[in-house]
Amino acid sequence: MKKFLLNVVLLMSATLAIGQDLPLNPEPGKCYVRCKTPDIWKNETVNVAVSPEYRKLITYPAEYKTIQEKVLIREAGQEVLIVPAVWGTQVVTYYEKEDGTKLETQKAIFVQSFETVETKAASASWEMSEKMPDCDSNDPEDCRYWCYKPLPAEFRTMPVEKLQKDATVFKLPIPGITKTYERKVMVKKPGTTIVQTKPEYKTIQKTVLVRDARTEEMIVPAVFRSVSKEILVKKGGLTTWKAVDCQLVNNTPLPINWDFSSATLNGGATRIIDARLLPILKDGMAVFIESHTDMRGTKRENQDLSNRRAKAVTDYLISRGINASQLYAKGFGESKLLNKCSDNVVCSESEHAINRRTTFRVVNQK
Repeated sequence: MKKFLLNVVLLMSATLAIGQDLPLNPEPGKCYVRCKTPDIWKNETVNVAVSPEYRKLITYPAEYKTIQEKVLIREAGQEVLIVPAVWGTQVVTYYEKEDGTKLETQKAIFVQSFETVETKAASASWEMSEKMPDCDSNDPEDCRYWCYKPLPAEFRTMPVEKLQKDATVFKLPIPGITKTYERKVMVKKPGTTIVQTKPEYKTIQKTVLVRDARTEEMIVPAVFRSVSKEILVKKGGLTTWKAVDCQLVNNTPLPINWDFSSATLNGGATRIIDARLLPILKDGMAVFIESHTDMRGTKRENQDLSNRRAKAVTDYLISRGINASQLYAKGFGESKLLNKCSDNVVCSESEHAINRRTTFRVVNQK
């Protein structure tokens, strides 16, 4: 009969646990919190062309050289002893400088433009609402609700140059230079006795084309800029139960020595966070961070200061790779003093320091 009753009790306990979504086979003396698997992201680098590849033309002018040439200015002829020969003049045209070409280039034309790159894909995250004003519970999860809010994609727009018109080359003719020289020719041969005359020569100077104008082509490579963007590798959101030390369910002091009226984390504070909070968060659990101030200053100033201190802790944890969905934070200003040091009460610096505190506790993720 006792064995039957024990089986009934165990069956009712298991049914109650399943009905309330509680962990199965809990360990005595342990507390359990709901955790959610985080989204897994990876960074990827893409190259964006900020300046295109284009062709650059280099022109070289035509090359000339000056030469000397021996030309005939009087032909060999005959002379008559009695009747001399009759001579006339003939004009001969030659190129002092031969025809050539010259090259003119028109540079490549660029236009300024912009290119937009998606640096982070659109996603969504869970966000807890503020506690209802008329809620009497001290549990931060009571009187709240969750919203799965979309996070828009992030883009980055950068200036780029685009090639509108590539470089071109035009070939222009350069006319040559012609000159003339005169030479004597025999118009009428002599009579009677003929005497042979020797030809006469003259050395002239002329410019000849050695190498015509030309171009050389050079390819200017494109310029790229690396941009990092985040890509969602695996979507999180699966709920699991984790066993924790029951002391962590209550507010646990985080012994950060905040400077007076400051919300900046110093080196000692980050080391405390690394030692106390990071191992818990890296195990997949979520925490609620509370920050408090002493009574010095106005209530509004102290509320703002405590909010900034709580945010400084969460921002640092996110920079260390913790998912924002695991973090809840709130500042309470001077509303929860631990001693008598309220307005118009004289207290020592050590007594004020007791109220200037930051605590954390492990909570469920919903």
